[in-house]
Amino acid sequence: MGRELQKKKNKSSLPKKRQNGPSKKKVLSNPIIAKHWNQKETLSQNYRRLGLTSRLNHATGGTEKTIALLGLNDPKSSRADTAADSTANRLNIVSKQPVQAVEIEEIEVERDPETGAILRITGQKEEKFNPLNDPLNELEDSEGEAEEWSGFAMVPERRENEAQNPVISELEEAARNGVRKAPRKQSEREGEWLERLVNKYGEDYGRMARDRKLNPMQQTESDIKKRVKKWKAAQSA
Repeated sequence: MGRELQKKKNKSSLPKKRQNGPSKKKVLSNPIIAKHWNQKETLSQNYRRLGLTSRLNHATGGTEKTIALLGLNDPKSSRADTAADSTANRLNIVSKQPVQAVEIEEIEVERDPETGAILRITGQKEEKFNPLNDPLNELEDSEGEAEEWSGFAMVPERRENEAQNPVISELEEAARNGVRKAPRKQSEREGEWLERLVNKYGEDYGRMARDRKLNPMQQTESDIKKRVKKWKAAQSA
């Protein structure tokens, strides 16, 4: 019976579900991250190991339950699945508005001498001077001086007693020094194409751009001129 079922299953037109293997994609955008990337780990695992985060807010779906993450629930953290000193917690966007302390004011009242109940309010609340009836006048400070925005100048570069990740140090150093990508090199086929154009038209870039056979991609005159100049510089070097 089992053999017949196997035959029937093999003849079925339904596609067999196969488990996808590990991704073979290579990280080419950043050489520092590519150097420390582990192909056997997922994107979240790599980012967590490198001290980075793949999203600014918390995960919308399920998260991987690791020994390091289970039972954290750090009260100082805005996320239950990360510690307070983690990168994900620092970049987390908190949707709840922080609770603000209510300002306490004093006012004179008249109470019943027997029951102590408030009969009437004798004093008046001191109102701010607002001759133009500005609705935003109540939001200003009592001294009338607004707190100056200092941007991110008050954010510390590193927390106390925190071990700096070497990958983060390399990324910060590269960003500080303004390291640029290596210039694009012309391929061998592009060099052959430019050589045919130069042999036929010399330095007449207008005719090069109008040639439909040698310029099937309709590169502009200025673009061809720039490519030829770069090609000649590589030939003379």
